[in-house]
Amino acid sequence: MNYQLPTTNYQLPTTNYQPARTSFVTGKLLTSLIHQYLPLAVMSVSLRQKKMIMASETLEKLNWRYATKKFDKSQTLSEEKIEILKQAFNLTATSYGLQPIKMISIKDKEVQAQLVPFTMQQQQVADASHVLVLCVEKTISKHYIKEYFSRVATIRNTPAAILQPFEAFLIDSFSEKETSEIRQWMEKQAYIALGNLLTVCAYEQIDACPIEGFEPEAYDTFLELDKRNLNSVLVLAVGHRAEDDMFATMKKVRKGVDNVVIDY
Repeated sequence: MNYQLPTTNYQLPTTNYQPARTSFVTGKLLTSLIHQYLPLAVMSVSLRQKKMIMASETLEKLNWRYATKKFDKSQTLSEEKIEILKQAFNLTATSYGLQPIKMISIKDKEVQAQLVPFTMQQQQVADASHVLVLCVEKTISKHYIKEYFSRVATIRNTPAAILQPFEAFLIDSFSEKETSEIRQWMEKQAYIALGNLLTVCAYEQIDACPIEGFEPEAYDTFLELDKRNLNSVLVLAVGHRAEDDMFATMKKVRKGVDNVVIDY
């Protein structure tokens, strides 16, 4: 007698554990995304923080700056610092890029002392490490404008055909202006340079005192600026503040941003 096993087929449950597998795959994907994007997110936060710190440092340095009333005459600025100021002056923005300005850098103490009587007896001129005299050209001639465009062609390798229309426009424009109008325009460029220098001084921790109270004609004569076809416009004394300059610790008196900035 043959014994046969039951014919009923026994099947294993067909339900698989897909949720567990999905969870595992999702976990791997999430881990991959975290490894891929978390550094970027951290970097983004880090950049934002860095920008905030830089903005804070900029304002802190601008608050540190003040019009120095008393310099420490025993201290002298390094040549590196003076070179930075010279480069900053040269990099100053000017209308049309014509740079109708020049700067006289004085470090001779005898010369500085002799300038005091022409500077309303302001001792800063004598005690500062250096005195910078901002000057303008006596006039803007056709030759001066042509020299500028020649530099543009040389430095940028720009074809003359491209430059010629603008060159002709400037030559015609300046030829039609009154001498007083050109002088006023040039003086504005000097003030732009002064603002730039003051900001650089603040950033480089160089104490400075901008001076309008001086006798330009006396400066021009004493420094023989006529020989250089220049006129003095502004004076900037730079150096290190004296420890007993009471103005160094005084709070700035300003109207406040809301009163000087109008937003549209």
